[in-house]
Amino acid sequence: MADPLGLIGASGAGGVRGVGPISPMRPASKPTDASQPSFKDVLMSNVNEANKLQQDATSAIEDLATGKRTDVEGVLLATAKADTAFRLLQSVRNKVMQAYEEVKQMRV
Repeated sequence: MADPLGLIGASGAGGVRGVGPISPMRPASKPTDASQPSFKDVLMSNVNEANKLQQDATSAIEDLATGKRTDVEGVLLATAKADTAFRLLQSVRNKVMQAYEEVKQMRV
């Protein structure tokens, strides 16, 4: 049977080579492609977009209540868009928190 890790060989006593010192982990390198936005940039743009949709929905509701607007369908559509964007951000937040809790439980 072959040794996939290369730890067993003909050198050394008993045919087993010693394992050298363990090198410390290096931090992950940053992506070399500068044209791709970072996770932070994408997340912040989505937060800003959800905020804009929420403000649009609020102003649409106020305009409907004051009589400046008569299309109920447009108001419902604006509120549905804002709700969907908020739920998406909430699910991303929940996944990030779940991943954080999982990493926190790891033993080193």
